[in-house]
Amino acid sequence: MTASPAAPSADPAGKVPVAPRSAIAGRSSAAAFFAEPLAPIFAAVGVVILVVLAIEFSRSAGLVAALWGAGGLAVVVWLRNARGPMYDLCFGSLITVGVMAGELLAGNSTSLVIMFTVANMIEIVGAVLLARRFAPSLNLSSVEGTSRFLISAAVVAPIPAGLFAAGMLELMSGPGFAYAFGTWWLGHAMGIAVIGSFGLALTRRNLVLIARPMKMLETLVLLGVLTGVSVAIFSHLSLPLGFIVLPILLVIAVRLRVLGVTAALLIVTILAVGGSMAGFGPYAARFQGADRALMAQMLVLLGYMPVLLVAALLEERDRLADRARAGQARAERASEAKSRLLANVAHEVKSPVGGIIGIGELWQTGQLGPITPVQAEMAEMLVKTARQVEALSHDLLDVARAESGAVKVELRPTDVRGVLEDVRRAVALRPESRDMQLELDCVGDGLVALADSQRLAQVVANLASNAVKYGATAGTVIFRASRVHDLVRIEIIDNGPGLSVEKQAQLFEPFNRLGLERSTVEGHGIGLALAKRLTELQGGTIGVTSQPGEGATFWIELPTA
Repeated sequence: MTASPAAPSADPAGKVPVAPRSAIAGRSSAAAFFAEPLAPIFAAVGVVILVVLAIEFSRSAGLVAALWGAGGLAVVVWLRNARGPMYDLCFGSLITVGVMAGELLAGNSTSLVIMFTVANMIEIVGAVLLARRFAPSLNLSSVEGTSRFLISAAVVAPIPAGLFAAGMLELMSGPGFAYAFGTWWLGHAMGIAVIGSFGLALTRRNLVLIARPMKMLETLVLLGVLTGVSVAIFSHLSLPLGFIVLPILLVIAVRLRVLGVTAALLIVTILAVGGSMAGFGPYAARFQGADRALMAQMLVLLGYMPVLLVAALLEERDRLADRARAGQARAERASEAKSRLLANVAHEVKSPVGGIIGIGELWQTGQLGPITPVQAEMAEMLVKTARQVEALSHDLLDVARAESGAVKVELRPTDVRGVLEDVRRAVALRPESRDMQLELDCVGDGLVALADSQRLAQVVANLASNAVKYGATAGTVIFRASRVHDLVRIEIIDNGPGLSVEKQAQLFEPFNRLGLERSTVEGHGIGLALAKRLTELQGGTIGVTSQPGEGATFWIELPTA
């Protein structure tokens, strides 16, 4: 008899052991590779084509190409499709075969094929690892994300591969080490920066934005103009129009953002490097051979590539503006809901409170039957408390109306002196003002403000009420008006305990009584918030000047009539 394959042994508890998570993840990533092989296959085919084109048409320093797009294509497809270690292994193997096939099709010797394949895979794998480590979001819609990708993948990754390739070429009696390294680094860094950035910018969001008919037309026009200008500069025409390219790129950055700029840079790079190597363009007369390609590479990397950061900055600003608008909309909806709640509460409170006041007054005057002195005192307290609640409901309703924009103000020339005198007389009749000295001080003539007299009186009354309540016992409250340039300034001055800077910052917050909630001073903390809103509705400003122990000066400034 033959033994059957051993089944997994169970542990003492009878449980079947489970495969490690890493093994499961590896199998799933490999399955994903074979389930959706189109992206890796097309990437490998693209690498083969770009390798052949680079070797056939863009060699500038012996065996080193001046424009190498295969690395950029492999890096961006790898970054956008990677799904685990096994996927990376499969994709890397496929790209290796693609690079090697391209080298063989271009006619390189076996030793060069092996050397260049190793160098390119060092660069591609390094760029992928560095981008994952330092730019994991692969987001080019911010200056930080764009800078991280360019520095890690385009600037740093080609260095080890360039050193390796330059060293091997020097051993093979190729170009000098420094020259080969410089040409390799510039060509490969430019390929990853231009093609890699363009690939990362091809997001669904960017494509949807640019697919609108008018935006598509604008894109075609701008890129067409750029292509025409670049052809005129870097072809046999060699027209002196180089100064126009940068302004066109900036216009593309403003209008088309990152996707448009990366497409524009791809166009300019191909035409600038290709034309310079063919002996055309602004460098044809002053430089020979590979030096022309070197100057074109530096023009793209140092002169035009920074425009990508400008586009990223604009896109980041757009995103922040969208967030700010969304936050403002949420805040406005919350404010509207709060205003409706305040208005509903105020309306619901007014009716029962009015009934309580009526019953209390009837009880207090004995119209409901004989009452004792104690009952009369209790009835008086009931009416007083109910009137406080009634006043609160009115204030709540005013606040709700002011915040919802329902308060209408009629701005007309208003005699400030008359308003202050009316408010001073009304405040003087209050019991809490019995021992206070209320003074009116109007400096100069022509104190006529453009305001709503009723709302202005309400604001001044609120400020005066606070000054009386929180001022010093038997103190003085001054109602002052003066003219400051084209403004009328109203000041309510008390000699109370004053306010610290921290408390001044909280003064105009609704329901904030600055820690006096448990004091004997009556109030609900909404008078100043209402005064601020009413002042702003009249086109004025309100504030306070105070020092601890030196009283407080609340001021209003309104435009003159």
